[in-house]
Parts: sequence; structure tokens; C-alpha cells
Amino acid sequence: MVSATFRFYDGLNDFLARDRRGGAFSTPCARDATTKHMIEALGVPHTEVELILVNGESSGLERILEEGDRVAVYPRFTRIDVAALVRLAQQPPGRLRFVADAHLGGLARLLRMAGFDTIYRNTIADDEIEQLALEEGRIVLTRDRELLKRRGVEFGCYVRPLHAQEQFRLVFDRYRLAERARPFTLCLHCNAPLRSVPKAEVLDRLPPAVRASQEEFTVCDCCGRVFWKGSHWKRMAGMLDAAMDDDQPLAPGGDN
Repeated sequence: MVSATFRFYDGLNDFLARDRRGGAFSTPCARDATTKHMIEALGVPHTEVELILVNGESSGLERILEEGDRVAVYPRFTRIDVAALVRLAQQPPGRLRFVADAHLGGLARLLRMAGFDTIYRNTIADDEIEQLALEEGRIVLTRDRELLKRRGVEFGCYVRPLHAQEQFRLVFDRYRLAERARPFTLCLHCNAPLRSVPKAEVLDRLPPAVRASQEEFTVCDCCGRVFWKGSHWKRMAGMLDAAMDDDQPLAPGGDN
């Protein structure tokens, strides 16, 4: 068994025992323990870490700790340029896809609204979330730090806010989603792509007021819901504009 000294910075302290917050502390480490093993053993999910310095040198998660090592652990940087250091990957390459735990239904709906493939069910279990993350390269969104420590979870976000709009802003900022957003292209209920349809195709499914006032429609081929630019669409469009801080017009979408 060896002993190492740890120091966690900024929001990572929230995951630590109270007497270990805000300063350096020494702790015994199991034989051949890695930085990942010890960081998570101390309470911090590895998905919340962007930079690790061991004895002043940037390190990955699999480094074996040795006697007397000094480990500094940092969250995602927003102001400091750390491009020259070995930063831990925060997201998978390519198209971003998410899986949200059973407590984040509001967040899942908002992400779908912005056009991001997000799996959610209020009965979804942790084992299934881990499997989806591993097999499909999805980012796990959760308020359960233990879920983020699972072996199959490589990318994830601990969602601190309690309200859906604040959660949405957190995820939007963390993964810089503004440039990737395709608003109102997915069904809010099914997560399936929406298809533009002529008014005549859905005319018999529209309320009288909508028949008289709307001309553009999309439909979900999975659940059959019809969407249009009603008052609900306008409220959601305003919310997305605020999150993206972007003056560009939003893509066609819907109400139901």
C-alpha cells in the first residue's frame, strides 16, 4: 500500500467529504491503484474531471500511483487555456447522443426539442443506461454520481440543477451544443425524426382553429403526433434562442 496527496479544485469539492474540501490531504491507496480508481473512491465521478496533474505533470486516468505522489484534479476549464496539457476527453467523437436517467424527463424533452437524440423513459434502469452508453457511445446525464462511476460509462455529466431549464443550460454550455442544434426535428415524445407533410395529409387530424391559421406541419411516423407552429412552439423557440444566445432563425417545428 502507498500513500498519495490529493487536491481537488472548484466544483469537484462538492463530491468530497466535508473535511477534505478546499485543501490538500493525504490518503492511503490500494496496491496498483490508478488515478481513476482513487478519484472515484474519494467520491468524484471521472466524467467530471478534465485535467489531472501528478507531481506537476499532466496524466491520464490509468496512471498507477506511487508512494508520495501529489495529485491535483481539475474540472472542466472555462477561462484557463490548458490546450498544451493532456486533457481528458469530455465527449465522444462525432454526433452527440444522450441517455438521461429516470429523474431527468424535463431535460430529455428539451434536448429533443433542440434536435439531440436523447433516450429517456421514467422506468429506465441504471443497467440499461450503462449498456446504452457502452454500446452506442451515448453521454450519460444523471443526478446519481454512482452511475457515472460504472465501468461502462466513459462520458457523462452530473446534472446539479434541479429545474429542467437550468439543467438544459448546463448541458448546452458544457457540450457547446449551439452550433450542433437542429431545433424541432425530433419528436418530443418518441425521440424519432419528424417529417414535413402537406396540410392536406393531416387536415382531418387538426383542430378547427389550427386548420384556419396554420400551413406548415410535421408528423412523427412513430407515434402519429402532428406538430405546427402554435403558441407552444413560440414559447419553446424563445427558450432555445435564450440558451443558444443566437440570433439565427430556428428551423421549422411544431405544436400539438
